[in-house]
Amino acid sequence: MAYVYILRCDGNRYYVGSAVDLQKRLKHHDRGLTPSTKRLGNCHLVLSQEYETLIDARLVEGKIKKLKRKDYIARMVKDGVIKVMPR
Repeated sequence: MAYVYILRCDGNRYYVGSAVDLQKRLKHHDRGLTPSTKRLGNCHLVLSQEYETLIDARLVEGKIKKLKRKDYIARMVKDGVIKVMPR
């Protein structure tokens, strides 16, 4: 199994990522070991969704990142579900 996750960071910014081991990945973010979130300040998990494969999770992550729309990501967080399909 794999996950797509959304973090909310300082300044009300979002970070979208994917991982096989979600807890391990979140620890990396918390410890400042991820350069892309280290500069964003404190981040916390606001949404995660499970997928069958890492390939599917990465496809969904890429589609969300291509949207570049904070309001769409905020809507997913509010609804509690990622409505993007992997294929």
